[in-house]
Amino acid sequence: MNGSIAVVGAGCVISGDFRQPVLDGVDTVISRDGVITGIGAREQLAEEIAASEVVVDACGATVAPGLIDSHCHVVLGDYTPRQKTVDFLASYVHGGITSVVSPGEIHAQGRPHSATGVKALAIAAKTCFENFHPGGMTVHAGAVVLEPELTDGDFAELQAAGVRLAKFGFGRYDDPADGFEQVRAAQAHGITVMCHSGGASIPGSKPITPEHLRYLAPDVCGHLNGGPTSLPDSGVDRIIDETSMALQLVQAGNLKSALRILRKALHEEHFARVVIGSDTPTGTGVMPLGVLKTVAELSSLSGADPAMIWAAASGNNARVWDLPAGLVEVGRAADLVVLDAPWGSTRADALGALEVGDIPGITAVITAGVLRALMSRNTPRAARLARVSPAMPYLESAAH
Repeated sequence: MNGSIAVVGAGCVISGDFRQPVLDGVDTVISRDGVITGIGAREQLAEEIAASEVVVDACGATVAPGLIDSHCHVVLGDYTPRQKTVDFLASYVHGGITSVVSPGEIHAQGRPHSATGVKALAIAAKTCFENFHPGGMTVHAGAVVLEPELTDGDFAELQAAGVRLAKFGFGRYDDPADGFEQVRAAQAHGITVMCHSGGASIPGSKPITPEHLRYLAPDVCGHLNGGPTSLPDSGVDRIIDETSMALQLVQAGNLKSALRILRKALHEEHFARVVIGSDTPTGTGVMPLGVLKTVAELSSLSGADPAMIWAAASGNNARVWDLPAGLVEVGRAADLVVLDAPWGSTRADALGALEVGDIPGITAVITAGVLRALMSRNTPRAARLARVSPAMPYLESAAH
């Protein structure tokens, strides 16, 4: 049986659902064949625990759904041409990121612009990552970059190939408003469209204004807090108030803008639309802790419940992109992270650490119901370390 695992002894279980961010009375999560099958108290799930091939004891630490990086610049394989770095995705797993969403394979060297080329790149990336899971991560790749040549027939072909993602903002349009037809056609074929926003980020891209965004009406406003240059406050407010698009906040953007957007979303009950990504690798670099750092920054500086902010980087992402993970819920993919306050923190647990801006220590990462890492090589050491039975010393040594 693949993924026969029980996680027990949790002091707290974060749900990934901002409406009930912490699960009351839960200290155990059971997984079978990569899917969560049981959630509850240890004594209630004793038989399922005994039948599990692997038992991870959180030893009082926090269990949470794995983070989803909703803006990760993958290309092909675990390599980024932008930073000339190998194995960066496997390293992101050690930052608690168990799946990523591609905003278009725009960093591919010699990136094509023809209809044939952009379709081929999207289909190739999607298909390759269906068979490749660096560090156990799930990569939702194959986001077609919208170009003026694309027709309704092209989007039908992409839909038939299983492509579900698109990115607008890097095509050869004289005016971003000219992409209206392609955005509508993509959406009509079940493709979720993320749109660049703010100033230009790389050669070949153009600034996209609030007026463009309101007219184009994508599903997701990419890096609303700047990628890296933020939009004016008045324009941001119109996007929040006058549209229904998801509001993406990223590490590689403007922190002041992110905090303002978050506070407005919380105050005006738009939090379900807030999603978090890293927008890396870019000029900002490769950042294994990019999403976790954003969660810590937004939690500590906004005063919001850290478990809710975690949901913006897990369950909210799952809902916007219709992904199988992101929530501690029966039937969901068993992507889980065990984490605790870091050694030396003034707080006693992971949520307390996030509340004061500390990066928690990750002590176990599970994807598809399989234990992938113990003692993250990227976070500070967790105050309480998970224990696993049977022992897996090769995972412990991999952190050093």
